[in-house]
Amino acid sequence: MVLVGVHVSIAGSIASSVVRAVNSGCDVFQIFSRNPRGWNEKPLLSEEIVQFQNEFKNSKLQIAFVHMPYLPNLASPRLEVYEKSVESLGIEVRRCSALRIPYIVTHLGHHLGDGIEKGQKRVSEAINLVLDNDTSDVQILLENTAGEKNSVGSSFGDIRVVIDGINKAERIGICFDTCHAFGAGYDLKRDGGIDDVLADFEKIIGTKRIKLIHLNDSKGDLGSGLDRHEHIGLGMIGEPGFRNILKNPFIRSLPLVCETPVDARRDDRGNIQKVHELAQISPVQ
Repeated sequence: MVLVGVHVSIAGSIASSVVRAVNSGCDVFQIFSRNPRGWNEKPLLSEEIVQFQNEFKNSKLQIAFVHMPYLPNLASPRLEVYEKSVESLGIEVRRCSALRIPYIVTHLGHHLGDGIEKGQKRVSEAINLVLDNDTSDVQILLENTAGEKNSVGSSFGDIRVVIDGINKAERIGICFDTCHAFGAGYDLKRDGGIDDVLADFEKIIGTKRIKLIHLNDSKGDLGSGLDRHEHIGLGMIGEPGFRNILKNPFIRSLPLVCETPVDARRDDRGNIQKVHELAQISPVQ
């Protein structure tokens, strides 16, 4: 058995995301807790929180994740953006706590040409500013990036440096994105590739930190540095690649969330069904 889901919308109300997840055939799901394209957020009302918790409790969903909005950049050398990014992360941690969602996923950001070492340090310091003033048990999941220009977090060693600079490292986990790893040059496609990549990850960071897999195919080829997601099996990793990935017992033990397109070729339910098919598990009808 594998636990598979998708990123779902909160349009209408945050509780409606639970209904959408159920209707899409999810076992697990991911949301933005607010509009991801702006800095300002509407405070969560107590009735919204209770409604979300009740919907989740009454569903058969196993776990939910929140993803940070698009605008924050924890590695930014621009002071105004950096300060707003730290504030945004703190807000999202508190919203997760209120909703009883145990994990917040964040990209590490881009250093904008200021240098990888300075970018790493800023990310660590940003997380310290948030966690040193937070008493919840919400974990921050650092998501690996695809190797795009000026990015922080594309290599396992890069992420390790960031973790080493965090005071409360016990509250740090990893969200491992297959599209991003492939774009950054980690060969998940070949037979045995996932085993080698995880062995490398174990040596550098420790696989026990991985709490979530973003299971995405890639429009870009191996090492392209391209962060463009594709339907499962229809990209450059392909069906054979995902069969190899889904054979791995460790991967199969983790929540799998697809952040794949919705278009004429396939919808969210179709990608969930494809994952079950490639994992050689019949989807629940």
